[in-house]
Amino acid sequence: MHTTHVSPPDNPEATVPAAALWLGWLGVMPFAALPLAGALGIDVPFAGWRWALVVYGAVILSFMGGARWGLAMAEAGRNNSALLARRLAISVTPALWAWATVLVGGATAHSLLALIAGFALLLAYDLVGARDGSAPRWYGVLRLRLTVAVALCLAAGSVL
Repeated sequence: MHTTHVSPPDNPEATVPAAALWLGWLGVMPFAALPLAGALGIDVPFAGWRWALVVYGAVILSFMGGARWGLAMAEAGRNNSALLARRLAISVTPALWAWATVLVGGATAHSLLALIAGFALLLAYDLVGARDGSAPRWYGVLRLRLTVAVALCLAAGSVL
């Protein structure tokens, strides 16, 4: 499979697979498009651009937790049950955070800021995972760049 370097070529472990790179950035597009729609006064059907941004952010944060669930399950036979239980518990936390954000905050700037916090906390966990081998090394590189972009888009949405 073709890969694209997103880090110095002398670090082959951090080479992000092309599919992950492209699909990751495609996933950022709604985060960018929705605040842009709000800034341009373009209405988003049903509940508006901010609600769409909160819901999309919650869905993606939940998805990212699911990715950690998959990584934990892939290593289930190599880890003790306490470590597996901890990793599985951490992996469901983003979905619970996202759900609470939507339930309590609705389509508000506070919800968008709460989502930024959720993405940042999960990023910290993912960076540790990329270092300790519980996630691919390239995953940390990709997550850092995508999370910065997502956080900037959510922040833009919170001030519009």
